[in-house]
Amino acid sequence: MYATQKPVPQTNIHDRETEFHDAWAARTPFDAVLVRESFESPTALENRFILALMGDLRAKRVLDIGSGLGESSIYFALCGAEVTTTDISPLMVDKVLQLAGNYGVCLNGIVSTAESLCVPENYYDYVYVANTIHHIHDRDCLFRQIHSALKPGGKFFSYDPLAYNPIINVYRRMATSVRTPDESPLTLSDLKCAQKYFLNLRHREFWISTLVLFLKYFLVDRVHPNQDRYWKRILRETPGTLCWWMPLRAFDEFLSRVPLIRWFAWNIVMWGEKG
Repeated sequence: MYATQKPVPQTNIHDRETEFHDAWAARTPFDAVLVRESFESPTALENRFILALMGDLRAKRVLDIGSGLGESSIYFALCGAEVTTTDISPLMVDKVLQLAGNYGVCLNGIVSTAESLCVPENYYDYVYVANTIHHIHDRDCLFRQIHSALKPGGKFFSYDPLAYNPIINVYRRMATSVRTPDESPLTLSDLKCAQKYFLNLRHREFWISTLVLFLKYFLVDRVHPNQDRYWKRILRETPGTLCWWMPLRAFDEFLSRVPLIRWFAWNIVMWGEKG
């Protein structure tokens, strides 16, 4: 006789995510939130790519799902967009709205799970989802919510970690204090799920050979993954500190187009259009 594992109620997952991100917001000072660096740093590969796809943001309506500390929401507002920022954490949303005031921009803030967004239908030009999908278990519901929020012809943009890179999987097992236990990196099935809802769904992968930077942090700089979030630490790098790394970035331009190798990247960017 075999025991079957009961599914974890979604409300329990939401409670854990809320508690974790409330604590993160409470202990993060405003000056540690890297707004411009998140889009302009030489290591902000995914966001630089997404910005180029978005084009001029002036007067665009943008929904930022799972906005966290608000780097993206504030940056889009600085570019002239009308931004709605959402997160499961009330303290995160409160912190984003306060920080937006420091930058002289206004945001609409909503506390909500990604599976039950309290936003108008057929309203937004763009929906942006960064490092959030891997926290969501009902991803079909999430993509359906995104589709509903977009106006016809509107586009969604996302980036999240993939499940296949062995270096990143070791990092995940070590970084137990800076990530939630319910996270689940993306697989090919998530790409297929998104294809059901969006026209011309495309994807691009980032960070293959460039992941040597993570090894440098651990082996050379002696920074344990629980001491500092590597995926935030990279944004504090400058062209001067990355002269050795830039050729690897150029090499990844080739590797990310090789069908099998591309799936060993750290992150995947997806984008598509509402028909």
